[in-house]
Amino acid sequence: MRIVNKEQMRALDKETIEGLGIPALVLMENAGRAVAEEVASWCERHAELSRGNLEATGIEGKAGRRAVQLQPASHGTGPGPSLFHEKDKARFAAAERWLILVGKGNNGGDGIVCARHLLGAGIPATLLYADSPDSLSGEAEVQRGIAERLKIPFEVYQPGETRFDAYTGIVDALLGTGSKGAPRGSYADLIGEANGSGLPIIAVDIPSGADSDTGEIPGACIRASLTVSLAYLKAGLTQYPAASAAGEVVVRHIGIPDTLAEQAGYNCFLLTEESLRSALGADPAAPRQPDAHKGTYGHVLLAGGSLAMTGACLLAGRAALRAGCGLATWALPPGVLPHVCGAVPELMLAPAGPSGAAGWSEAAAADVLRLLSARDVLAAGPGLGRFDGEAAWLRALWEGARTPLVLDADALNILAAAGGLGAWPRRTAADTVLTPHPGEMARLAGVTTAEVQRDRLGLARRFAEEHGVTLVLKGARTVVAVPDGRVFVNATGNPGMATGGSGDVLTGIIASLLAQGYDAVAAAALGVYLHGAAGDKAAARRGHAASVLAGDLIEAL
Repeated sequence: MRIVNKEQMRALDKETIEGLGIPALVLMENAGRAVAEEVASWCERHAELSRGNLEATGIEGKAGRRAVQLQPASHGTGPGPSLFHEKDKARFAAAERWLILVGKGNNGGDGIVCARHLLGAGIPATLLYADSPDSLSGEAEVQRGIAERLKIPFEVYQPGETRFDAYTGIVDALLGTGSKGAPRGSYADLIGEANGSGLPIIAVDIPSGADSDTGEIPGACIRASLTVSLAYLKAGLTQYPAASAAGEVVVRHIGIPDTLAEQAGYNCFLLTEESLRSALGADPAAPRQPDAHKGTYGHVLLAGGSLAMTGACLLAGRAALRAGCGLATWALPPGVLPHVCGAVPELMLAPAGPSGAAGWSEAAAADVLRLLSARDVLAAGPGLGRFDGEAAWLRALWEGARTPLVLDADALNILAAAGGLGAWPRRTAADTVLTPHPGEMARLAGVTTAEVQRDRLGLARRFAEEHGVTLVLKGARTVVAVPDGRVFVNATGNPGMATGGSGDVLTGIIASLLAQGYDAVAAAALGVYLHGAAGDKAAARRGHAASVLAGDLIEAL
């Protein structure tokens, strides 16, 4: 599923209207009808919920939430068929009454079209203009005129005067993707009243008040139960806090050909099984070769661990093996080795460094590189700790490894302390994957953690392009950015994965996939997808996300 930002969406609209000759009013008609169809679907599903008929609707979970979905839309210019059969109209007319919040831009025009189609389906709808109706312009003004001639009921917002208790739901068509900054004046007031009504809110394109590029919420923001993202998934909907404000997200086509985005080179995608297979050649359910042996699927070498943090590499090693590599070896200080013998029987152990040493040193790099000469990938950092000679140790591995390299945890902190990637030569011999959490990313990029979180997609893309690495920016909605400018956003996973060791498991999974022959992009993207999916399985097995441990993720792979 393709993801676009506001500038790209504006360009696609322009090309569709001016280049292809599809009138803007046709796009608005399709958009408004798509939203009305989702409102109708919401009414139908929640009527079924109220009767306890979950199976009949295919709804999953307590709130009826669906994952991000891509849905078809009507492409006609007329009102089209009823959204309900005639026999359903009376039932929904008696049970439903929706209030459409209308802004003065095209988002408001979409809302007016939505109201028209709801009325045609037998669902009473009233327009509530945030400003004087005379402030609408362009296609939205045309739609306002149609609404007036059809005598669709309307109000003009005055603070405190709207009877929200007269309605069963709200459509948010106030501010679209082009809005900037915090809502002001009547818009901020209306957003506050809508949120305080307790009614379900369905947002058009993006919840009003959320930034459609970064997912920031600088002020008042609609808290939607469902967001209908039109034409493409908007970048801001994939990132928090806007992802929380959006609720359930559904993407609806409105007549803009997807070939336009492809031809323009818009290359940000939501990770799904389909996109993994089609864009990256990575199949989450790929079968094993019937004549395979342990050498078929590669050998991972892990370098890390210390007396205080032996669990990190144990988790990474187990995860690598569970993710499918044939063999895994852990290189660790000789003095640590006796403490972990047999902890994971399938994981081989190899001392690195002077005999009896209980910690890492610069001299241990030569042993790691010697071990790596017979292995397929090196993952360094889990449980590593900080030590004298650390920068020289890491640089020796950085320059000496002729295999793919995965850096995590303290390996990233050492890299940042040594001047960051700008001070080191670019690795050209093999793939390089960095897996920072937001704090580590801040240190690598020389910014604050808050700055990282404010623009995760943009910062990750710029960093990967500048430094020629595959970057896995961890956290809710993990971002994978690659040197050629492509970006992938993962939607699997849950808050239960915010626990110690979860990142070590991801390191092991990505290293395992690299050992099995995937390139860095496919290994990173498939790795974060499988990692999140395992977290979802683990939470379901435990019955609550709070009970999930990092080891549970491994068992759910």
